[in-house]
Amino acid sequence: MAEHLASIFGTEKDRVNCPFYFKIGACRHGDRCSRLHNKPTISQTLLLQNMYQNPALNAPPGPDGLPMPIDARQSQEHFEDFYEDIFEELAKFGEIENLNVCDNLADHMVGSVYVKFSDEEGAAAALQGLQGRFYGGRPIQIEFSPVTDFREATCRQYEENTCTRGGYCNFMHLRPISRDLRKALFGRYKRKERVEDDRRDDRGRGGPRPGGRDDFRDRRRDRSPDRRGREFERGGRRGGRESSAERRARIASWNAERETPNTAANGGLPGPPPPSFNGGPPPSHSNYSSGSYPGPPQHRY
Repeated sequence: MAEHLASIFGTEKDRVNCPFYFKIGACRHGDRCSRLHNKPTISQTLLLQNMYQNPALNAPPGPDGLPMPIDARQSQEHFEDFYEDIFEELAKFGEIENLNVCDNLADHMVGSVYVKFSDEEGAAAALQGLQGRFYGGRPIQIEFSPVTDFREATCRQYEENTCTRGGYCNFMHLRPISRDLRKALFGRYKRKERVEDDRRDDRGRGGPRPGGRDDFRDRRRDRSPDRRGREFERGGRRGGRESSAERRARIASWNAERETPNTAANGGLPGPPPPSFNGGPPPSHSNYSSGSYPGPPQHRY
């Protein structure tokens, strides 16, 4: 039974909890809804109710009694000024992942602003900092919202310009902003991530890189074939592991290279005998030079 209730929570089959409030954070029935509105005590998302005042809805009436038409370009500029103003104020409390403004006409959604922070601490700080404040002469009504995935709350038909319910649709009609404004506002976080990535790379390589990550990539692409070859040699054969015979030959060559400088430094004579490990006298030069001394143990693979 418990598993069944958990599987239908927040869906149309749930007869106890309101699915629209769970998905959108708002319900057209308000407090008169027959289902429960479970308001979260903490969340990454905040709802600022009816905050944006669309000039098209507040336009003065014309001679015919209808609202006077508003130029679409001026209306978009007014909206983007509002969007940037709200973003800059909310960004003081933490990193913003999403900032959406509803273009719906229904009373429970008109002008509502949803902001999702990267963590709950930023949302809690914004809630505390904006309570009791005013915007445009109107008090700010702010609360935690259960919305976490705006894809589930957004009207897909509106994005395709095929929604038949218009502004009174029960799903979010999010008003878009220009690409340049989005890049200017949210691009600061991408630059911050790039700087943090460069710092992590610097710590991993033991020091700062003069030209940053791009400079490092260019130097990596411009490496000489000799250097690439040396790295390949250290890594063994291409496409597989070394065979036992190849490893033994490589170890023998290393031992020969290590003994050659000692022999040359002593005028062609063998170097001093290695110390004894059993407390007895060191082996004689005759035994050492004749090869009867076993020498250091070889590595086993």
